[in-house]
Amino acid sequence: MIKINFFKDLKYLFKRFVLIANVLPTLFGFLLAWKYYEVSFTNYFPSFLLLIIGSGMLVAGALACNNWLEADVDKLMERTKNRPTVTGTMSLKTVLGIGLTLSISGQLILLFINFEVALYGWIGWFTYVVVYTIWTKRRVTWNTHIGSLSGAVTPLMGWAVIEPAFHVIPLSLFLIMFLWQMPHTYAIAIRKYDDYARAGLKMLPVVKGYQTTIRRTSIYIALLFFVPFMINHLSVMFYLLISILNLAWFIISLKGFQTKKMKSWADQLFISSLIYLMGVYTLYLIFV
Repeated sequence: MIKINFFKDLKYLFKRFVLIANVLPTLFGFLLAWKYYEVSFTNYFPSFLLLIIGSGMLVAGALACNNWLEADVDKLMERTKNRPTVTGTMSLKTVLGIGLTLSISGQLILLFINFEVALYGWIGWFTYVVVYTIWTKRRVTWNTHIGSLSGAVTPLMGWAVIEPAFHVIPLSLFLIMFLWQMPHTYAIAIRKYDDYARAGLKMLPVVKGYQTTIRRTSIYIALLFFVPFMINHLSVMFYLLISILNLAWFIISLKGFQTKKMKSWADQLFISSLIYLMGVYTLYLIFV
């Protein structure tokens, strides 16, 4: 029973879906570079393993540090009631120790791959833990932009295992990830509006209202139309399919202006955001 409870605590501490959602784009960036440069997977397999382990530990460490920093507000929210910092099954000292140990270990493992991978990992960790969690989340509504920056560097980490990420393909993915996370996060903030309002966190729907959130959601999704055209050497089918995917998500965003059932619309926006991102990943893997 103790072991079961321990692993259950880790599941909530590391926010398992958030952990997976941050590691997968890293692996995707690697696979895309591997395909693009047509290098031997066998030669890069040790680095691939280090990438999985290092990025997983670094993200898990950042999430644990986030739990430690937000223990006071987590007690006020329904969505975070099962975190060990709220239930008391782990002390704050233990959570901090886990967070720092995993963060440092993950960073060192990424450094074994190369400096660029480790640099992107550090940027992601610092922006999420320090700039987002400590400096902005309780103060300003544009905290979402900082959190989005943290998640957007993940494809760059994967690509940089094979070649420097200052290349139009990984940079386009960086922009897609950055813009995508705003509507995705706004959808979560609307779905959990009462939690954020009770905790006093400066999420856009809580501070500026639904109409402002819908407008900004539509703007960010509209901007996504232009990003794939940064890459000018792919087939017409790629641009057609990704534009159709973008248009479908944009239409869903516009529905927010016509509905009074905001949480129902936010559910649609959230689910469609996941479908959109998986569609983009698939199209990149097929055509790039």
